[in-house]
Amino acid sequence: MIMFKQLREDIDCIHQRDPAARSRLEILTCYPGLHAILVHRLAHGLWRRGWLWAGRFVSHLGRILTGIEIHPGAQIGRRVFIDHGFGVVIGETAVVGDDCTIYQGVTLGGTRLYKGEKRHPTLEEGVVVGAGAQILGGFTVGAHARVGSNAVVIKPVPPGATAVGNPARVILKDDAHASEEPGSAEAPAPAGAPAQAPAQAAGSVPPTDEGAAPLPCQTDWTAKPLQDLLDRGRPEARTAQGPTQGAAEFAAYAVDRGDDDPLIQVLHELIDHAASQEKRITRLCKAMEDLGQRVENGQKPLDAERLNRMVE
Repeated sequence: MIMFKQLREDIDCIHQRDPAARSRLEILTCYPGLHAILVHRLAHGLWRRGWLWAGRFVSHLGRILTGIEIHPGAQIGRRVFIDHGFGVVIGETAVVGDDCTIYQGVTLGGTRLYKGEKRHPTLEEGVVVGAGAQILGGFTVGAHARVGSNAVVIKPVPPGATAVGNPARVILKDDAHASEEPGSAEAPAPAGAPAQAPAQAAGSVPPTDEGAAPLPCQTDWTAKPLQDLLDRGRPEARTAQGPTQGAAEFAAYAVDRGDDDPLIQVLHELIDHAASQEKRITRLCKAMEDLGQRVENGQKPLDAERLNRMVE
């Protein structure tokens, strides 16, 4: 009875998580991930009873039939869904908790070759591992954590966090809130005080004489996005994500989320800055032509001698 109850749970969880599943009969007959779990339960039972060769042989037959390799010593929880599954490898000391979801090409492997020690990872309940991800080592991936596609995880992942990249960096849900330290907000200006320009407040533009118009070459771009991107790449610095990316819903196939990518944000900032500088240069060239200085398509730089003659 316990066996049929677990089988019913396995079929129901696949039916809930996979929108391509049309019927329970289809799941029972056409899902290799389910078949691999059923074969592993038999192999694991033989392994625990000391029938090591028999358990290993049953596991080998399951690998031939499904393309999914699960060592008979691995511990697999209830309602585990291996979607598609081809190329999945789960090592001997790996532990997969209840309600985990594993996509194709995932490796739960080890980095050490010593017998008798914990070499493979532990996935707590509700973990989702994207296609092609590799989790290597005897550490723990916390409950309801997410591992992005093709990520290479070599260190523990806290519960509820998301690990992406190679090597994987950990994104916490509260990263966006942690960056907002108390007292960091600017104090409101007193009543009647003149408003300070954003660029001047940032310190990127030197103050001009009172009443003088700003020069055309002044800019309010501070290169902050570039600095943020460099900070994100430092191993000792934890990635600071915006509110949208930090709390975004996990995409199992690591589909690009467009503007949430920090590199794309920096490229957009650079393009906007280049366009702004082009407009400023055009206005500067026009002003020079109005003063009688001929500018050849705005491309030939002024040398020191010509600049001195213009000043005189």
